[in-house]
Amino acid sequence: MAEKTRYSDEELKEFKEIIISKLDKAKKDYELLRNTITHGDGNDTQDTSPTFKVLEEGAAVLSKEEAGKLAQRQLKFIQHLQAALIRIENKTYGVCRETGKLISKERLRAVPHATLSIDAKRNQK
Repeated sequence: MAEKTRYSDEELKEFKEIIISKLDKAKKDYELLRNTITHGDGNDTQDTSPTFKVLEEGAAVLSKEEAGKLAQRQLKFIQHLQAALIRIENKTYGVCRETGKLISKERLRAVPHATLSIDAKRNQK
């Protein structure tokens, strides 16, 4: 029997559901991080009241920086998930970009935006 070169439409549908679920959660997390950075969800006086406690101010800046980095990572994750959805539409999803062979279902369920098989990923290092 010939080796499969792509996943069936039914299998792609399963992966699409997983990706859409992760994408929805990722977008919510991204918005939460953005609101943390911009104080978009608060009506407090944090930006207008004078603050004389340097340590608290330093901690707030650090938290904003950390939230900014997390937001950037989250946005990158969202972009990878969106690219995976495009690969599903093109029926190229799940094909390793190095070897051209199918990436295992287990790997795709764990990392649905993966473009490399485990072997190709190991050889990359």
